[in-house]
Amino acid sequence: MPTDHHRAIELLGRTPYGRVSASRRALPFTTVTRHLVLDDGRLILRLHRGYGYHGALDGSVVAYEADNVGSGAPDTWSVQFTGTARLTLPDAAAREHFGRTPRLADGVPFDPVFLRVEPEFVTLHHLTEVPAFGLAHSA
Repeated sequence: MPTDHHRAIELLGRTPYGRVSASRRALPFTTVTRHLVLDDGRLILRLHRGYGYHGALDGSVVAYEADNVGSGAPDTWSVQFTGTARLTLPDAAAREHFGRTPRLADGVPFDPVFLRVEPEFVTLHHLTEVPAFGLAHSA
């Protein structure tokens, strides 16, 4: 299994969004997040406070995944980070790097909250010659 940490970091820098997964009261959940890769290889995630997920994520071991699978590229990749997430308040430069927040999340104003992920394990997977599909799951 490929585990090229530096290559994984580079690829994460190519896509702005991914998914963070953890458990909440022993039940798994996944939500979409915007990520920023820091120079030291840590991640900062931005998600909507209104979901309440940040409370379950803070101090928990999480899995973070991002990919280019929907890009239509014949060679696709997927990066998984596993590590501990902590609530954080990024500095102004990092917040600016995130760019504009979404206007709404489930119909209410997007209220950003940030988590820092210290990766313990980094996994990189590649699929080559991925066939193009017009419609996913067509009958």
